[in-house]
Amino acid sequence: MLMRTDPFREMDRIVQQLSGTSGTWSKPSVMPMDAYREGDEYVIAFDLPGVSTEAIDIDVERNMLTVKAERRPAARGDSVKVELSERPLGVFSRQIVLADTLDTERIQADYDAGVLTLRIPIAERAKPRKVSIGAGSGRKQISG
Repeated sequence: MLMRTDPFREMDRIVQQLSGTSGTWSKPSVMPMDAYREGDEYVIAFDLPGVSTEAIDIDVERNMLTVKAERRPAARGDSVKVELSERPLGVFSRQIVLADTLDTERIQADYDAGVLTLRIPIAERAKPRKVSIGAGSGRKQISG
């Protein structure tokens, strides 16, 4: 149902993790995701802990789904001394090519507990249907 657009994105993600660099608008970090089919929907879940809903941008152009998010540092007073900072900050992005069999007009997005979940219905034209045979005419009729 989907295709990765850049085979080197996973390698970039690993290098960024090891080097401690954060994503920028020109070169965003990759966000982890799961994708699966659940009944008549395709579900994609992105891990975005600590990101506010206002900092998440979801776009669909034709069959290209783009999700961008930004995690900024928490506001701290002058008396705070950071001892350890491992949570990545910066810009995160993921682009996914969606199959023509998905209904991109009816995507639903929910954000709960740091997980952005997109539900994309399977298009009616992609669902299995029975073909009936008319009596005596020799022609087949497709019922939907």
